[in-house]
Amino acid sequence: MSLQAARLTSHRSPIDRLTRLEAFLGKGCPRLHIKRDDLLGFGGGGNKVRKLDVLVSDALRAGADTLITCGAQQSNHARVTAAAGSVSGLRVILVLNGDRPERPTGNLKLDALFGAEVHLVASRQLRDAAMEAVAADVRAADGTPYVIPVGGSTALGAMGFARGVAEVSAAGLRPRLIVHASSSGGTQAGLIAGCALLGLDSQVVGVSADEPSGALTARVSVLLDEIASRLGARRDSIAGPHPIDVDDRHVGEGYGISTAEAQEATLLLARREGIILDPVYTAKAMAGLIARIRSGSIPPDADVLFWHTGGLHDQ
Repeated sequence: MSLQAARLTSHRSPIDRLTRLEAFLGKGCPRLHIKRDDLLGFGGGGNKVRKLDVLVSDALRAGADTLITCGAQQSNHARVTAAAGSVSGLRVILVLNGDRPERPTGNLKLDALFGAEVHLVASRQLRDAAMEAVAADVRAADGTPYVIPVGGSTALGAMGFARGVAEVSAAGLRPRLIVHASSSGGTQAGLIAGCALLGLDSQVVGVSADEPSGALTARVSVLLDEIASRLGARRDSIAGPHPIDVDDRHVGEGYGISTAEAQEATLLLARREGIILDPVYTAKAMAGLIARIRSGSIPPDADVLFWHTGGLHDQ
């Protein structure tokens, strides 16, 4: 897949074996591998770096001078967008939902460090309208905005993530299962398309951090249609042989609210492998993977890849 990129992902992220976690989970555990996108060397890492790599390049090609995007106050996507603006010379305006805290922490603090302007709205339902209003203000001041939907989950952003699958193929790994945290659908669509384009017969499982399975499955399906259209390809050539698999059994009480299983997963990865998970996304995704292993639904001779999508541990 030939895509112009802004070189935010100039280094591959490692793929490691989780042997100590395998030993803890015991007989019947498949071979566990982890793709360490949390170690991508830009803006704090994470899956959003791969999406912004191509989205920022597209913004520059379009002559934009301002990036506008949205998310929750602790959005990893907002943080990486802020960092991408700082290295590309673009102004960044973030529309984030929530009350203004007495003291910014986590990603909200990093947004300011990278120089982004933050506009707060009361709820996530107000974000899109607020982004349109901000974009109109930029145009009124003779600027050129480039609006990025939540999570960078456009067809182009997903295609940027699909490029990461080439790193798995180059490592000689052909996982039966790829498990990751899914929220806005772009990462899952990118993984599915990347596997199909590179000939990997991997089932991609998105463990939802917030959305019900039906809604997220529909979003991934729309993105796959849009990717096929952009590539001038048939839908079946980039959708792969497996149905879209979204597991929403680990959402718990909602977005950003931890569960007992997610807390166990966090402790296991920290104390067995020295790897930090975040409470919003990757802890729930690892909980989903561990639940599947314990259920016996994954053959013990399979290679399974957990795609660590990054995030801050202490929000």
